[in-house]
Amino acid sequence: MGNNYELYKVFYWAAKTGSLTQAAKALFLTQPSVSHAIKQLEESFGVSLFYRNSKGVELTQEGVVLYSYIEQSQILISLAEEKMAALKNLDSGELRIGGSDSLFKHYVLPYLEQFHERHPGVKLHLNHGTTPEVITFLKEGRIDLGVVRMPIVDPQLQVTESFQLQDCFVAGARYAELKNEVLTLDALLQYPIILFSRNSRARMTITEIFQNYGYSIKPEIEVGSVDLLIEFARRGLGISYVTREFVSRELEEGSLFEVAIDIPLPPSHVGLLTMRNMPLSSAAKAFIGLVK
Repeated sequence: MGNNYELYKVFYWAAKTGSLTQAAKALFLTQPSVSHAIKQLEESFGVSLFYRNSKGVELTQEGVVLYSYIEQSQILISLAEEKMAALKNLDSGELRIGGSDSLFKHYVLPYLEQFHERHPGVKLHLNHGTTPEVITFLKEGRIDLGVVRMPIVDPQLQVTESFQLQDCFVAGARYAELKNEVLTLDALLQYPIILFSRNSRARMTITEIFQNYGYSIKPEIEVGSVDLLIEFARRGLGISYVTREFVSRELEEGSLFEVAIDIPLPPSHVGLLTMRNMPLSSAAKAFIGLVK
């Protein structure tokens, strides 16, 4: 029966108003084209749908049955139109973001607060994971965008670089004698080193940097969260390799200090990841606009 949607629309308005003239008005059609549409429907079903009365038209029994279905579909269609308008205006919908705990806490949170103030109707879903996990979430459609450390080279992904982080070594009061020293790698490795255990971008980077200088960095303690890296260093359990921006408070109040070493540590960049060929939800678009 193919493209009957327009015909059903005419049928719906004629039945609803009881008048071909009114239906024509509502749909900006001429009355003959309304009559023609109804005739086409009647022919395709092989039944008559209306009979004329003094006031206009009235549904036959078959017409009543058809109307009960078509009315539901029209209600659904207008609901769909409302829903689309709401999504476009960000009254509803959801924003699904993936990233590491530490990036969420130290970087994404203030943006999420702003976003939530502007669009309180949008539900927020945060999915935590390492960079490889976030990339998987994105490809499986479980999130709309990811916040990860660069570099990411993947033809399926679109990367928007947003800001830069600097990793460094930090220690607490127990190692106060190192405060104004610049350590060689040899000297640094005499101390217990605390690293992030999972296969994170930061961990791979520091391992590589040390290898380039001919050293292997073997942690005394490995922890599963940035909060523990910070806590262990504060308590004097060793020297932690952390992102400076994530310990700005501790560095300011002096519960941690930066341990200087005699090689440069390159900054790392954080990027917003989206799927290259997928249309972004309005919520994701708005969030990226906010961060930029």
